[in-house]
Formats: sequence, C-alpha cells, structure tokens
Amino acid sequence: MEIRTVDYHTAGEPFRIVTGGVDPLQGATILDKRRDAHERFDHVRRLLVHEPRGHADMYGCHVVTPNDDGADLGVVFFHNAGYSTACGHGTIALVTWALDEGVVERTEGENHVVVDVPSGRIVTWALVESGRVRSVRFRNVPSYVHASGLEIGEHEMEIAFGGAFYASVEEHVEPAELPRLIELGRELKRSIEEWQDVVHPLEPELRDVYGVIFWQHEDDDPLTQRNVTVFADGEVDRSPCGSGTSARLAILDRSGALPRGEELRHLSIVGTEFRGRVVGETEVAGLPAVVTEVEGSAYRTGAHVFTVDPDDPLADGFLLR
Repeated sequence: MEIRTVDYHTAGEPFRIVTGGVDPLQGATILDKRRDAHERFDHVRRLLVHEPRGHADMYGCHVVTPNDDGADLGVVFFHNAGYSTACGHGTIALVTWALDEGVVERTEGENHVVVDVPSGRIVTWALVESGRVRSVRFRNVPSYVHASGLEIGEHEMEIAFGGAFYASVEEHVEPAELPRLIELGRELKRSIEEWQDVVHPLEPELRDVYGVIFWQHEDDDPLTQRNVTVFADGEVDRSPCGSGTSARLAILDRSGALPRGEELRHLSIVGTEFRGRVVGETEVAGLPAVVTEVEGSAYRTGAHVFTVDPDDPLADGFLLR
C-alpha cells in the first residue's frame, strides 16, 4: 500500500490532502461519499491521522467529485474521531492546493472556486498575487443560533451552527490552560448530548455538538476575540476554526455585538487569525440565520508517500491523548 498526500497548514492547523493511492469514493452526493469513506476506507483515515504517521490533532480530506457541474471540487473531511460535516481551515487549504496544483485554473487577482462539502455548497474567492495564493475567503452555508442561555454547572453557553454545531463558552484562553480546556470541552460536549439531541432541521446527518469554542474578549476596534476550539475526541484546533468562526458570527449578530458588515478579528490560541463578517441574512427552516464570510491563508508544508509494512503490528496506528 502506498498513499500519497500533500500537507498544508492554515493558521497553524494541519491539513493532509489525499492525492493518490486510494480508490475514488462512491456515491451520488458528498454525504453519500462521506458514508462510503466510513464504510470502506476508515483504515486510510486511521493510517493518516493516527500515530506514528499522524497525531491526535491531525486533520485531512479526500478530494472527490462535486454534487454537480455547479462546483469545482468536492471534499470529505476526516479527523481523529471520524468525518466532519464542515471544516473552514480545510476549505482554505484545499482551495489553495487546487490552485497551486492546477486542479482549478489560476489567474492573477481574484479566483472564484466553488466547493461542495458535507454541509452544503461553499463559494470561495482566492486572491492570487505574483502567482501565489495569498488568501482564501469563503462564504459559508447559513449559520444560526440553535440555543442560548444554556447552563451546565457553572458554565453558561450558546450553541450555534456554522456548518457544524458548536457550543460557545467564555473562558480564559491561554496555552497553559489547554489541558484543563480539553477536559472541560469533552465534559461539556457529553453533557449537552445527554441533555438533548442537536440536529439540523433540514438534514438529520448534520447533528451533535462537534466542538466547544472557548473564547475571550481582546479588543473593540475592530472587535477582536481569541478562542480555542476543542472538537472531535479532545482534538485542539490551532487555527481560529473556520466553521466555528461562522458560528461565533451568528451569536454576535444575534446579540447585536457585531454590526452587519463589520469585521471580527478572530485569533487562535497560537496568535494566528481569521477575519470574518456577516454579509446577509437568510433562514433555515423558518429559523433566522445569517450569511457569513471568513478569510485566512494556508501554506504548503510537504508531500508524503505513506507505506505499510505487512509485519508492522501498529499498522492501524494509535492515539495518545
């Protein structure tokens, strides 16, 4: 077995793109292909995410055909616990890769690239200067507040959808706090799921709390917040979390803390940033929702050919967390 990948990072968060050695995922839609990945190729996910080839915080994707001719690319995301419905940092990295490799034609200036992800269709604009992709801005699927004023123990939180469901909790965000926040994120996620089912009203496969966003206020001009997102099985997002930024924007819009069109400077636990704003309003099954845009940059870190020794007792890898 030889599996080829190209790796990027977006604002510090890794993203491993499968480019060869795996049969195409089957299915009429991205959600069908997501199910196929779980049923037939979960060994590939484990191989690429688990140690010794990956680590507990690795993220990646299969590049697939889109739902129809209206999109340029399709993608199935994977992480340490399975397959996510959305990934903003991964979308930024994927579009950068597609333009770098000529999968999508690249021109100077703004490049329009459409990507089908499990949660829906994402429109992106990539800025190319001097032949290099400098940034990618994506317009996300509709984002909305699912619940607010939820109290679990001493913690008050809101749950919002930004392609996946996130709980938002105000906490002190510093690297030294990370072990505590990882355990707290796991605990809150379990508690929310015991409290009620969290399900998208239009697509039942978009369900459950994917991550917990711990955030703190930094500045007012522009509005600046720092966050760390703990998602999947205690996985830590080094970036400010793209789909989580959309969820935060929905909450800030609902509270009036961020006027429409104004920028949120969203910082990560390592100091990198995304820029996001609400650009319109819409609805999801009669619920008020917003249209958000998030922008960031991705950088290539390497290319790999991964192999498996048939005598290796750790062929499936392992995770330490």
